[in-house]
Amino acid sequence: MINVIKQEIDIEESLRKRLEIICDFCNATPTFINGSIRRIDKTNLSYIEPHRIIINDMTFLAFNYSNEIYINNLSKKIKLTELENYIKSH
Repeated sequence: MINVIKQEIDIEESLRKRLEIICDFCNATPTFINGSIRRIDKTNLSYIEPHRIIINDMTFLAFNYSNEIYINNLSKKIKLTELENYIKSH
């Protein structure tokens, strides 16, 4: 039987603060959902689930120690510095 181990990881504090500051400039309130690491027991397979940030009914995905943020899924990404303009334009 396959045993999947899920371990929640906290969002990095500096990333959280950067996102909160960007949202303050955009007059938006972010909702943070911590990501997780999913490992299959007795194997070397693992998946890192990104942190989810919900701003104005849009879902953004972010990884700790990254300067990029993903929009809705992992196929479209922008720099964290471009997030303010993206939120204001949508």
